[in-house]
This record gives sequence, structure tokens and C-alpha cells, in this order.
Amino acid sequence: MAPTAAHSCRLVVSLLISAAVLRPGFGLYTVNSVYGDTIVMPCRLEVPQTLMFGKWKYEKPDGSPVFIAFRSSTRKHVQYDQVPEYKDRLSLSENYTLSISHARISDEKRFVCMLVTEDNVFEAPTVVKVFKQPSKPEIVNKAQFLETEQLKKLGECVSKDSYPDVNITWYRNGKTLDPSEDVVTTLQRQVDPVTQLSTVTSSLMYKTTKNDIKIPFTCSVTYYGPSGQKTIYSDQAFFDIYYPTEKVTIHILPPKNSIKEGDNITLKCLGNGNPPPEEFLFYLPGQPEGIRSSNTYVLTDVKRNATGDYKCSLTDEKSMIAATTITVHYLDLSLNPSGEITKQIGDAFPVSCTISSSIKNATVVWLKDNTKLRSRPSFSSLQYQDAGNYVCETNLQEVEGLKKRESLTLIVEGKPQIKMTKKTDPNGLSKTIICHVEGFPKPAVQWTITGSGSVINQTEESPYINGRYYSKIIISPEENVTLTCTAENQLERTVNSLNVSANENKEKVNDQAKLIVGIVVGLLLAALVAGIVYWLYMKKSKTASKHVNKDLGNMEENKKLEENNHKTEA
Repeated sequence: MAPTAAHSCRLVVSLLISAAVLRPGFGLYTVNSVYGDTIVMPCRLEVPQTLMFGKWKYEKPDGSPVFIAFRSSTRKHVQYDQVPEYKDRLSLSENYTLSISHARISDEKRFVCMLVTEDNVFEAPTVVKVFKQPSKPEIVNKAQFLETEQLKKLGECVSKDSYPDVNITWYRNGKTLDPSEDVVTTLQRQVDPVTQLSTVTSSLMYKTTKNDIKIPFTCSVTYYGPSGQKTIYSDQAFFDIYYPTEKVTIHILPPKNSIKEGDNITLKCLGNGNPPPEEFLFYLPGQPEGIRSSNTYVLTDVKRNATGDYKCSLTDEKSMIAATTITVHYLDLSLNPSGEITKQIGDAFPVSCTISSSIKNATVVWLKDNTKLRSRPSFSSLQYQDAGNYVCETNLQEVEGLKKRESLTLIVEGKPQIKMTKKTDPNGLSKTIICHVEGFPKPAVQWTITGSGSVINQTEESPYINGRYYSKIIISPEENVTLTCTAENQLERTVNSLNVSANENKEKVNDQAKLIVGIVVGLLLAALVAGIVYWLYMKKSKTASKHVNKDLGNMEENKKLEENNHKTEA
């Protein structure tokens, strides 16, 4: 059977990677081949001139021969024996080189090339070695976790489809794990009955420590191939390391220095083991028995009496305990009096604002109508301007959000008080009467003229500020009158009057008026006379103009008559 192009490629590759070894004295020659490739075995004998034919055989373990190929030197005829395992796999060339395709593990035999003449038989033996590279090793059946100080199966390193036998090595963080009390390995091999390839499994028992946290474990497989020894490494594997709790800590939320009355406190207990403990005992101030809970315990709406020592421990190891001290800050403010207070003008009014707090440096601020006061208000004699909304507030700067405030609304009442003044205009024509009113609630003001009893509605009022305002009127009396100002609020009705005399410059004013009228009439008469004179002048001028025109016309006519007379005489 002639080799195909694919077979030819395999022949070349096999010859390049194979190492031929001739054993001196025995003529032993070894061909190394890769599993699945083509095995090429040269005959290594010089072909004699009297060659009749050539044959190839292999030897069984008991030494008996099995002939597999024959080639005649005369008829170039090739014949392959009926050996089932080599059916359609053999090829014998003209130089008696034997090729076996699809190399198998069972092809590892001692083959012999035989050249036969009429009087002699020449033989050259060849030993075939077949190699199969294993698959990349893989760590399987890995432990979900490892516990410290316990020898436990870490996993298995598996390498498949290899020949000949391979070796497996385990590594921790790149360093070889040598067998010891803490490292125990077992090796198992399984051979496929059909392919005769081996699957090798190495199982590792390992006693871990906390130093193995986040440390990679790997394994490798070392095998022999046509070109020598090689090693393949697996991917890294990491393991969760379990270890017992050695220390317990307690944490407070929110931070301890900012806890105030009304807050919710969360106690959180943690253990440094892996996995961390899920249950703890919490000890509250004044309570000797622990409260079993998860790793958190919540206190709601705490009061100042919650200040004290808090502890937590493991449920099964009460001696492993953690403690902390909590201070619940408080701030009390008392304003006396507070709310809405009504007082009378002139009254004394004591006000006090007292503070009690968990920290002694609380500061007090007074506000009146949202304006900060420089000092605490003190009222020995209330005035209307003292009325307003007062706020006493305080806060603890060390504790965020802890502040208090109370308010006082002060109302200062008073009966109406009236003061009347008058002012004469510089020209003496009018007088301004002002009624100054003081009182709270705001008094209503009414003006009347004594005698007639009529009410004056046309008045002018100033803004009402600090319990005071005024109402004024402007009059020009022709006779003496009495003006009455009445102020009234819910407390009382107050009346005050003022006598106002007639204007003293009345006659003088009348004379001045007459003089002004006379001047105006005189000016009007002068203007009338001037108008008449102007009209007469214009009329006379028009008449004179007509006479002049008439005289000029007569002169022209006389001149023309004289000219005509001269013409007649001629």
C-alpha cells in the first residue's frame, strides 16, 4: 500500500523528532514516535546484489516471530500479512523502509528487517517507543473550605491520556509541597483498555493555617516525550480558610460622642473568626444576664439613664468579651415665664432662663423678634417698646443636633394718654393742631369742634410705633374755637381739648386783598385805554392814505391835459 501525502508529511515529522540510537555490538536501533503519528523504520541494511526478497517481522514477548510485510526484489511485488492490528496501517518502500501509520501504544515492539539471498539471511532489529503528552492538569473536587489545624482533603490533581507514566507534584504559593505530617498525597492510575493511555490522579490531604489565606495552590505533571522531560502546570486554586474567633469587638452607631436623648443606638458585636460568629450575648447596664441576639442589638429612643457600660461576648465562650462606655447627652432648658404674657406699662417683669446639660459649657442666646440681644432682657419698668417675641435658645457644640429653645410673647398694655400741641403757619393764615396719643391696644382718635359738635374726618396720622402715634389737622378759624381729641381703646376712653383763637392778621389780610384787587383793576383799565388809542390811530392812518392817493391822481390828469393842449396848438 503506497503512503498518502498525509503519511509522507508524518514520515518527515517523525524522522525530524525521532532520535535513532544504534547499539554498538548488537545493532539495536530505537525509533521514538508520537502517539497518533506515523512510525518510520529504515531497514539499515545494504541491499545485496543477489537479493531475492525482503521481509519485516516483530517479536512477541515470548520471542516467537510474527511476519507482517514482504517485498520481492524481482517483481517489485509487496504483500502484507493478515495481522489484524496492522491492517491498512503498513507501507513498505522500495528501499525496504517500513512505515506504520497512527502510532499506538501497542506498537512498542522489537521489529526486525530481513533481507534474504540464495545463501544468506541478513537481519537488523529496531525498537519502537511511543509517547503521548498528557492533558493540562486540573484541580478538581476542591474543598469548599479548609479548617485550621485539621488535616483535610484539599482537592485532586488530574492528568489525562498520558504515556508512559507521569509524576504529579503539588505547590503552595509556587513552592513544592513535600510529604510530611501536614501534607499527604496519594496517587492513582487508570489505564484505558482500548487506547492503553493513563489517567493519573493525585489526592492532597493538607493541614491549613491562617497563613494560607489568599495563597494560591497549583499542581504540575512531569512526563517524557521524544525530546526529553517536560512539565505542565495547572491553573491556580484558592481556598476559603476557616479559623476560630480569637477576639471580640463591640462597635456603637452613631459614634459614641454624638449620642443624645431620643436617638436610636445600634450595638454591633464582631468576632475575627472565619466564618464570623452569627450570635452573641449583649449585656446592658444593670442587667447581669446577657441578651441573645444576632451581631446587632438596637436601643430605641434612649434616655439619659441609658448612660453606662455595654458588653458583648460569644454565646459559647463568655470569657471572650468586649466592652464600651456610652454617654447619652441631654440638654434641658426652662424659660419662666413662657408662652403669651400680658403686662401693664410700668410694671416690673422678671424673666429667667435656666439650663441643665450633660456637658457644662452650654451657651445661652437671647433673641427678640429674630434679632440677637447682647444680654439677658431685664424689665424693671415695662415700656411699649419692650413688647415682642423673645426666644431663649441653647446648644451643645460637641453634640451635633442637640439644641433647645423656648419662647415668650410679651404684650405691654396701657390706657390712652393724650398730649395736644398747636403750631401757627408763618403767614398767619392757618394753624396745625397735633394730638399725640400713646397706648396699647392702639387707641382710635376722633376730632370734634366744641359748639357745633361736628366731627372732623380730614386728618393725617403718623405710623403706630412702640405704642405711639399722632393725628393732626390744619384749620384757619375765623373765630375762637375749641378742638377736642378723643382717644379710646379696650382699656379706657381719654379726652383732651385745646382752645384755638381766630387769626389776628385777618384785617391786614383783607387790606392786602383789596390792594391786590385795585392793582388788578387798574392794570385792566390801563390796558383798555391803550387799546382804544391804538384803534383810533389805526383808523386815522387809513383816511390820510386815501387823500394822498386822490391828490396824486389829479396831478396825473392835469399833466395829460397840458400835453394835449400843446399838441392842438401845433
